[in-house]
Amino acid sequence: MLPTDFLDESHLNEADWEDLYGLARQIHRDPAAFSDAAKGKILGTLFYEPSTRTRLSFETAMLRLGGEVIGFADPSSSSVVKGETLKDTIKIVSSYCDVLALRTPLEGGPHAASLFSSVPVINAGDGSHLHPTQTLTDLFCIRHRAGTLTGLVVGFCGDLKNGRTVHSLSKSLARRGCTFYCISDPALKLPEHLKKELVLSGAKVYECTALDDCIEKLDVLYMTRTQRERGSDVEQTDALRLTADKMARARREMLVLHPLPKVDEIAPEVDDDPRALYFAQAKGGVSVRMALILRLLERPYVEKRVPFSHEKRRCTNPRCVTAFEPGLFPDTDTAHEHLVCAYCSHPIA
Repeated sequence: MLPTDFLDESHLNEADWEDLYGLARQIHRDPAAFSDAAKGKILGTLFYEPSTRTRLSFETAMLRLGGEVIGFADPSSSSVVKGETLKDTIKIVSSYCDVLALRTPLEGGPHAASLFSSVPVINAGDGSHLHPTQTLTDLFCIRHRAGTLTGLVVGFCGDLKNGRTVHSLSKSLARRGCTFYCISDPALKLPEHLKKELVLSGAKVYECTALDDCIEKLDVLYMTRTQRERGSDVEQTDALRLTADKMARARREMLVLHPLPKVDEIAPEVDDDPRALYFAQAKGGVSVRMALILRLLERPYVEKRVPFSHEKRRCTNPRCVTAFEPGLFPDTDTAHEHLVCAYCSHPIA
């Protein structure tokens, strides 16, 4: 059964995924049939970082379900500028709505918010950590077009160090026996702790520095931009840029995805290639988020308590929510024999 909050796509079992996929397909085919499904319900959107697609698709999803939306798209217009803590913001706003979508630069912020909230919390992206509703969108697009999620050869290209969409999707596909080609500048390669997690999950992971090294082998190519807002200053190189010439060497069935926005990592002429699915991918995200909101609203919500730690362990991630939120200490979790922070998945000191 779907968890009461949606914080990490990996928390879903296969039955949960199939249920969400099936409902999203129904909505995608006939959205009008669901126009009153959430009538009288309110979605709260708290976006501490800029967003176009994710925020608007959440708002569109709730409006198409017959519900309403409150929240902010800029923390400078909220009490955050007065020093209000995440805890207090979540406690107040969750008392005004029926479900919350939260985007924050604090990694593990949605996990922390779920401990303070009186309604379901959806992770709409937390720093460089995860972006699980984008992962659902990606999986929906791949499954719909390729017919399967199992055993695919997937290339991730661009800023793999800071790209939370890559981090989320790779973890999900690793459980399905996929092979990964991680294509990036050495300064922006996949974090080592995540690479180990993928390998331990059964995935094969290869690293390279140019699209030409592997594009002919791929079933799916997932392009990403350089995350300059997270400190990335590596310039895009021709070796990592997707062009019509490179597409000519790719398989006829290869799917090209991108979480958007794109900058200069994809040449404009690629947009007209029928294998370029990123605009259709984004459109499908509305149906996916409609399905997720409906399922979360169907379940009785169980409030949680903030775990108390006598040991006061320290998360090694300087961007972890535990480094900023008063009274919040790393809730440890053992994953693959390594002690990690349950909020942001980084090692615990």
